[in-house]
Amino acid sequence: MAEYVGRGLHGQIVEKVGTRIVQGRLRVGETLDMTSLIDELGISQTVLREAVKVLTAKGLVDARQKRGTFVRPREDWNLLDADVIRWQFAADTPEPVLRDLAELRLVVEPAAARLAAERRTEEDLTALEAALARMGETSGDPAEAAEADLAWHRALLRATHNELLQRMDVFIGPALAERDRLVHSAEADDPVPAHEPVLRAVRDADPSAAEETMRALLARADADLARTADPSRTRLAPGAGTADPSRTRTGTEADDDDRTGRDSGHNTEPEDREAP
Repeated sequence: MAEYVGRGLHGQIVEKVGTRIVQGRLRVGETLDMTSLIDELGISQTVLREAVKVLTAKGLVDARQKRGTFVRPREDWNLLDADVIRWQFAADTPEPVLRDLAELRLVVEPAAARLAAERRTEEDLTALEAALARMGETSGDPAEAAEADLAWHRALLRATHNELLQRMDVFIGPALAERDRLVHSAEADDPVPAHEPVLRAVRDADPSAAEETMRALLARADADLARTADPSRTRLAPGAGTADPSRTRTGTEADDDDRTGRDSGHNTEPEDREAP
């Protein structure tokens, strides 16, 4: 799953050829003209051969006797590979990847939030609060904002204490990072108010509220992305609902309201916050 960008000449060749394949400039079934690539890129046969090994591991190419090295069908590609995800985002139409990511997150993250509320430790809460604090300190820097956002979602997956869910980060992470770069590079809403209710519900050990507020966060995220692509429209992820996560109360707060007949005044700011 490692990315090869910037890793010397070998990494540059992986990047160039991989991008051409994923973006369709080298078509499925097409045989790579190795001699032409060597001449065009000014590299040795050894360098190209090593790059092809990496692309083979990613499922993009294969080799057969008498046929040579050819582009494999898309269904054989390792679409969960960090480089393959990034190359798709570099294409002119990343919308299918964004759609698939939104649907995958809607399946995984509300359930993860529920488990995190049931199983989180003080160490987990510290990590979530630190990521949220960092998120609030990165305004004006899209790369830093995306990194802080990703750190928060990784911390949430870790808080489930489910090893398989934690590994979802392997493929959610790269796609979410690219998606966040698109959003944070534009005029997007402050992400902190959308994440705070989820953290509050996890801290309060309220699984139902954690799941509900995560669904609201995903709806807000999808709307942010829609505005980035087209400011004149908004679109919610299928089934994500329309709740404003900053207005969603935990079950604990609702109980307080029942007892007092007024808003509980629960502090929404994580305490002792440190600087996805």
